[in-house]
Amino acid sequence: MTLLELNTFNEIALLIGLATALGIIGMVLRQPMIVAFIAAGLLAGPDVLNIVRSTEAVSLLSQISIAVLLFLVGLKLDTGLVRSLGRVAVATGLGQVAFTSAIGFVLCLAMGLDWLTSLYVAVALTFSSTIIIVKLLSDKREVESLHGKIALGFLIVQDLFVVFAMVVVSTFGLNRPEAHGEAVLSSLLIGTLGLIVLAWVFTRHLAEPLMRIISRSWELLIIFAVAWAAGLAAMADFIGLGKELGGLLAGVTLASTPVRDLLVARLAPLRDFLLLFFFLSLGAGMDLSSLGEQVGPAIVLSIFVLVGNPLIVLAIMGFMGYRKRTGFLAGLTVAQISSSV
Repeated sequence: MTLLELNTFNEIALLIGLATALGIIGMVLRQPMIVAFIAAGLLAGPDVLNIVRSTEAVSLLSQISIAVLLFLVGLKLDTGLVRSLGRVAVATGLGQVAFTSAIGFVLCLAMGLDWLTSLYVAVALTFSSTIIIVKLLSDKREVESLHGKIALGFLIVQDLFVVFAMVVVSTFGLNRPEAHGEAVLSSLLIGTLGLIVLAWVFTRHLAEPLMRIISRSWELLIIFAVAWAAGLAAMADFIGLGKELGGLLAGVTLASTPVRDLLVARLAPLRDFLLLFFFLSLGAGMDLSSLGEQVGPAIVLSIFVLVGNPLIVLAIMGFMGYRKRTGFLAGLTVAQISSSV
């Protein structure tokens, strides 16, 4: 039973008001806004007030926020940055995935899980929430810092790896025909290649002349940017890469245009507003009734993620010659796992 029967508009208005109230409390307590917004979603969820009934509307706004957030991150990436940090991003990203999944697999087997479940959990432990990390880095104005750039780099590498890993595990690990698994993997590879070619053609031949025309109207420029970000995010999601990588790629295609800084400034408030619904959706989706299940394995794996993942990144970056402080700060970004697992 809900406290009130609300239409979608009233429900959204109530959610925003609740988030504002908890945000003020969080600010007084000097807590990140993310914590306050997730708490608002949890309070509005089915286990407490049961306010969130228009889940489709909240989910839609949440998905648009993902595209806009990663689009703005992509706007700050250029080819020079990719070339300079590509080596450490690939090494750290793949290294952390390899060590985390291997150690996690052994831990799961030691706790009595079967090998397939252990494999799924081990792969899930390599996920990091790109959305939360980017939001935290943005709030602390560390996206442009060295450790922030490196963290974003290896998160992209991990996202790509995990997408292909999950495709392989899901298609070959559930007694499906081998030909079916190969077809899914081939479709993913072909779709990825097509998306990259589209982005390259747009960047090389269309971006600058199109921006010169569209930038005559600020309103049209903003609408185009959101449409481009949402469009590539939708295409990437349809292919199987996920909305995050699509939004990021959309930003990269416009990173070398003269309107980059203007887009970042104009879209930042929209990003912050829409991200509210991502965290509200995250909090509302929590199932409090299942918190007591599998407490032992959850505690062991949580300690491993909180302590082990940062140490793995610190060790890899130290081996590559980076300072301990840079490695430690970059490592802290992977001391969590994605909400999508």
